Amino acid sequence: MDVLVWVMQRRVVLADRAEQLRKELAEIDIEVARLKAAEVVFGQFADAQGAGTADDPVMAEEFERVTTSPGAGGMLLVPHRGDGLETSALPADYQAIMKIVTAAPEPVPAKDVSVKLGKDTQPGQVEPVRDKLKRLADRGWLHRTPAGRFTALPLPPA
Repeated sequence: MDVLVWVMQRRVVLADRAEQLRKELAEIDIEVARLKAAEVVFGQFADAQGAGTADDPVMAEEFERVTTSPGAGGMLLVPHRGDGLETSALPADYQAIMKIVTAAPEPVPAKDVSVKLGKDTQPGQVEPVRDKLKRLADRGWLHRTPAGRFTALPLPPA
């Protein structure tokens, strides 16, 4: 075997091994950083527990507020339409969409709703509106036509 071929093969094999070791080292560095962060958090908790502030009522109250607000902890931001539930139960942006759709004389596409909300017709502007329209239809507030347009459903009798 030619010495030059042997050197080239050896270089390729070692370069490949070095790349594998770099990847392994990067994964280890990530794990070390994660464990350092965990040490800091557990250390803070131990300090708070030692100072008697681990069960801080202010934090417990804030946690309760955050986890029981609409959209948190699995609660529906857009509720299913039910007896006695009006559009005022919806978040403001969904109420605005409902006003546009209910005022339209015929089913409207998401692009038109986007424009009436003051947004553009670019996909990045229309798609979030379309998602909200679909969510309203899935929850019984709107009807989605086979053509992908949306229309209001009649209010249930009181």
